[in-house]
Amino acid sequence: MKALKWMTVLATVVFGAVSCGAKQEAQKVLVLYYSQTSNTKAVAEEIATRLGADIEEIVATTPYDGDFQATIARCMQEREQGVKPEIQPLKSDVTKYDVVFIGFPVWFGTYAPPVAALLESVDLAGKKVVPFCTFGSGGLEACTKDLAALQPKAELLPGYGVRAARMAVVPQEIDQFLKAGGFLEGEYTKLENFPEQQPAGEAESAIFDAAVGDYPMISAKAKTVAQRALPDGVEYMFTAADQRDPEKELTVYVTVVNGEAPVFTRVVR
Repeated sequence: MKALKWMTVLATVVFGAVSCGAKQEAQKVLVLYYSQTSNTKAVAEEIATRLGADIEEIVATTPYDGDFQATIARCMQEREQGVKPEIQPLKSDVTKYDVVFIGFPVWFGTYAPPVAALLESVDLAGKKVVPFCTFGSGGLEACTKDLAALQPKAELLPGYGVRAARMAVVPQEIDQFLKAGGFLEGEYTKLENFPEQQPAGEAESAIFDAAVGDYPMISAKAKTVAQRALPDGVEYMFTAADQRDPEKELTVYVTVVNGEAPVFTRVVR
């Protein structure tokens, strides 16, 4: 339930910011990112293009193998040994920027190791820092907490995360995210808060099962649900019992766009 409370606060901040016509003038923005499969790179480029920001890739001196299993094996070994990969020095002088967007894929529930190496080598005190990430099921909330722990003197702003399976929605969501955060001028959709959760009925449970049924990393059953309207459909927030560990609960967000099948957008563990 702590994760649920954290997500509720985060969502309130992201969508509750009154930012129409409130573009942040005279602030120098840098977009830093690490990407292995190009998904995070695509998000980084979308942000940089829309903001006219400088952009730089975080590069591991010894690149991770593109093979999924090899990458996982190396990452696990580094975690067990408590080491961070060496990264190439940044060309950008971070001290000259007011706002720093930091992007990464989520590995093992947090940001990829090259980003951890960066965060331990730079001082972001006094900077506005905006995390963004790509993931299989979720992880933005955990990454945000980890980032805050490493950079406690930075002003951490609400972040953006997207499933790798939903990359087609990135341009639209980034537009809304940047406007809601005050980085771009223009109108955006301000979503209402979710109401109190209610027991999930047969229809809601069917929506949940349809959204997560073919995803192997989620084995859960819906317990309670709340819903709110979207401009083109409905968003559900489910609390679900983890069938692998009955004592744990998941918060699963599912979107049903008019005329389309249910899709889960993120999981908070």
